[in-house]
Amino acid sequence: MPYIAPEVVQEVKRMDLLTYLKNYEPFELVHFSGNTYTTKTHDSLKISNGKWMWWSQGIGGRSALDYLIKVRDYTFIEAVETLAGLAGVKPPISLPAEKKKEKKLLLPEPYRYPTRLVSYLKQRGIDGELVDFCLRTGRVYESRRYHNAVFVGRDKEGKPRYAAIRGMGTDFIGDASGSDKNYSFSIPAEGKSQEVHLFESAIDLLSHATVLKMDGKDWRKNHLLSLAGVYQPAKKIEQSKVPAALTCFLKKYPEVQMVVFHLDNDRAGRLAAEAIQKVLPGKYRREDVPPQKGKDCNDELCIRLGIGMTVRQKKQMKQQIGCQERSFER
Repeated sequence: MPYIAPEVVQEVKRMDLLTYLKNYEPFELVHFSGNTYTTKTHDSLKISNGKWMWWSQGIGGRSALDYLIKVRDYTFIEAVETLAGLAGVKPPISLPAEKKKEKKLLLPEPYRYPTRLVSYLKQRGIDGELVDFCLRTGRVYESRRYHNAVFVGRDKEGKPRYAAIRGMGTDFIGDASGSDKNYSFSIPAEGKSQEVHLFESAIDLLSHATVLKMDGKDWRKNHLLSLAGVYQPAKKIEQSKVPAALTCFLKKYPEVQMVVFHLDNDRAGRLAAEAIQKVLPGKYRREDVPPQKGKDCNDELCIRLGIGMTVRQKKQMKQQIGCQERSFER
């Protein structure tokens, strides 16, 4: 095995992915929104705040070395030699730290007749009462230009601060420009509650609420919060961070004492549930309730209803609603 000096390894580990791409593969880099980038080859791979996450595969990292090994399938030796060689020929230009600016949310223009959205949600199994509630309160709407589903997160004063955009005829997933993940999609309890239930997506949140209603339970009894996806935990799990959306929510609702996890039944979801429980302040009780059937809460709901039981069926359902261009709305 070739010998590589430890100091060389340490040096290449310092190079983050955005610096690597800007210096050595600028043709591969695509600006997504704000300070978030993606790549031409993998549009579900997002780079932001010194980290990267390949959402479709549930893997992520910090450095360019991680990227070459996990995404490009380089061996460790190949990745180190590649980065060291590039840096030797052309030392990378360090990127200046981006100044923090107040985020200005740019919501897509709403469509006047959300018939496609209503059909989409109901075909995903979401109860009609919940659909009406979300439309009436402005939590969900259909965009005019591409007819995407837009899930809006608001602060305690009701001001829109975040929007998740989901294709209804494609697999497109994105956030509106200026979205602040401190305020992801949520449905707070109707009264005071000591429990908050966590989900990876707005659809999973609404699916759980639908199951509660089907079982004759009050779906407004407890707080429901979407984390807008999950990140790969730190290598040392105890060094992971509590998601920004959960931290912000717990500050707004100090009466909360119990956090209930409904994250996905895949590697990313299980790792995230374990990490968040590990780093959550000790004053909170924890309960992990992953879906009993399927990958996520929507799978579990659809299986119970006898709809959308396979990936193929879900794709067919999306095609019925309409094929649309995979484009990001600003």
